[in-house]
Amino acid sequence: MGMMGSLLLLVVLLLCIASSAVSSPLPIIFSDDTKPSAYEVLESYNFPIGLLPKGCLGYDLDPDTGEFSAYFNGTCSFSLEGSYQLRYQATVSGRISAGRLSDLRGVSVKVLLFWINIIEVTRHGDQLEFSVGIASADFSVDNFYESPQCGCGFDCDGASSSAFDRSNLL
Repeated sequence: MGMMGSLLLLVVLLLCIASSAVSSPLPIIFSDDTKPSAYEVLESYNFPIGLLPKGCLGYDLDPDTGEFSAYFNGTCSFSLEGSYQLRYQATVSGRISAGRLSDLRGVSVKVLLFWINIIEVTRHGDQLEFSVGIASADFSVDNFYESPQCGCGFDCDGASSSAFDRSNLL
């Protein structure tokens, strides 16, 4: 799995896709008082919650087209496993359907010295395929059962429980 594959694994943790295969998830229809969280919406489309970092403030979703936008309190950046660096913009958007996030905007992974946009995440059984356009890499969904925290990812010993630590914003 070369360097590009390792970087894409980090990207997978960013966005945000799920634990068990579902043949055809149903679109979510809800009223404002029962609106599920963005993390619950991911799960309803068979994606793990770990594709989104902690601290999502809200979202918009058109159940007919799958167009979505998820909102955060500023830009979020963190390292995973001490080497992969991911960055989420204050708004992450794209299109969601059963087992596929496409037309993604607002999530990038650092490869060497460059930030590369993750444009698609596709689920194939227990594997998630992350694409940056010219390359892709597969990772197990087991890596995305928890959401990372801005600033510290999964290595947050002694860190504030706040999802967005402004000292770590870009």
